[in-house]
Amino acid sequence: MATRVSYPVEVKMKAIEMRLAGVPVKEVMEQLNIRNESQVKTWLRWYRQGEVQRLEQPVGKQYSYGKGPEYTSELEKVKAENRFLRQQLDVLKKYKEMERRCHRKSSYHGCNPSEGK
Repeated sequence: MATRVSYPVEVKMKAIEMRLAGVPVKEVMEQLNIRNESQVKTWLRWYRQGEVQRLEQPVGKQYSYGKGPEYTSELEKVKAENRFLRQQLDVLKKYKEMERRCHRKSSYHGCNPSEGK
């Protein structure tokens, strides 16, 4: 039986960010050294369903719905939440920047999607 691999939250968020940007799953796997294609798809599904607390769960450990990992202190819990919220903001900022670039390119070439032919 194969050994399980635990990926840090940062790798999971980077994989989600890359997929949202349209990078193919195979390329995400190669760049981030992820072994299983279904793993990337699972992380993206959790993200889209708002189950982001699951990204911090250890391998094989599933918590009750709406519950996250148990922390040894309130400070540790707040730090983890803060780290996660920063990662979400980073993803949104990168998406907005990509959207701006795409819009600029389309208006340079006279192919604005909102204009009819």
